[in-house]
Parts: sequence; C-alpha cells; structure tokens
Amino acid sequence: MKLVLLFGDGAVGKMTVGQELMKITDLRLFHNHMSIEPVVEVFGHFNGNAIRRMREVFFEEFAQTDNYGMIFTYMWAFSEKSDWDYVEHVKEIFLQHKPDTEFYYVELIAPQEVRLQRNETENRLKNKPTKRNIERSRAMILGDNRTMRLVSEPGEIPYANYLRIENADIPAAEAAKMIKARFDL
Repeated sequence: MKLVLLFGDGAVGKMTVGQELMKITDLRLFHNHMSIEPVVEVFGHFNGNAIRRMREVFFEEFAQTDNYGMIFTYMWAFSEKSDWDYVEHVKEIFLQHKPDTEFYYVELIAPQEVRLQRNETENRLKNKPTKRNIERSRAMILGDNRTMRLVSEPGEIPYANYLRIENADIPAAEAAKMIKARFDL
C-alpha cells in the first residue's frame, strides 16, 4: 500500500492537486476537509478530538483493504512537535495493518497572495462549506501564517520520498503528473 501525504499552507492547492493525482493513479483521496466538514456540521464548531478520531477510523479501515493507496492532505505546522508526532502516528496506523506500506511526502508552496486568490475558487468553495465565508476564511489564512510555520525549512523534512513543489504557476494537473512521475505511482 502507498500513502501520499500532501501538505502545505492554507489554500495552497492540496485538495485540488490530490483530486488530479487521484484521476491519474489508483490512489484514493482523503482530503482533510472530508473529516472537518461533517464534524462542523454536526457540532456547530470545529471539534479537533472528533475530527482526529474520525480520521483514525478511516485510516484503520483503509489500511485493512487491498486498495493501492491513499492521498491524505494535511496542514503541517512544522514548529509544533504534536504535528510531527501526528504524522508518525498516521504512519504507524498503516504499518500495523500493512507493514510494507510505502510513504511519500509532497509539500506544496505558494506565496500568500496566490493562496488568498485560491481561497475563493469554485472548487474550494464547493468542497469546503466552512470556507464559503470568504472574509473569515481569509482571516484564518492570515492568522495561521502569523501563528504557525506551515512551510518547511530547507533540509527539515528527513524522509527519502520527499518532493517540494512551488505550485504558484503550475496547474494542479501538472503538479499531479510531477508527483506521479517522481514516485512512479
């Protein structure tokens, strides 16, 4: 089994690139808002514990299948040890069920002004109801950038199967092709 962890700052294009990658591989997409949106709908607010538990069920059940693999999108705060621990925890879930799981790490990077434009795209708003309040979503992006480091430092990602794509001027389909080719997916 393969797990592609697709990470980056808010509105960098994780979900959209993941959608395109799913189209050209046998990987299935589990973008982070697939667990966020139903929890917000039911609870009326972001409930981190419920979201984490829901994701774990998906990971555990998926890891027990004969599927080719999964793309999981994630906003990784590199300055937070808990986020590093979470990535290792997700890996352990897969390894418990499929010890030969292969892990791939893809970081998307784009300047804030590009991400703020992407914050308003039709695809984003269609798939992420919590982002439809554009001003609130914009404020979250700006706030996250003030309080978290969501872009890795050079050499910080220690994994062999790592790819960093500056995708400000690269269409999502092209980024997906780059990922597929680099990791022979």
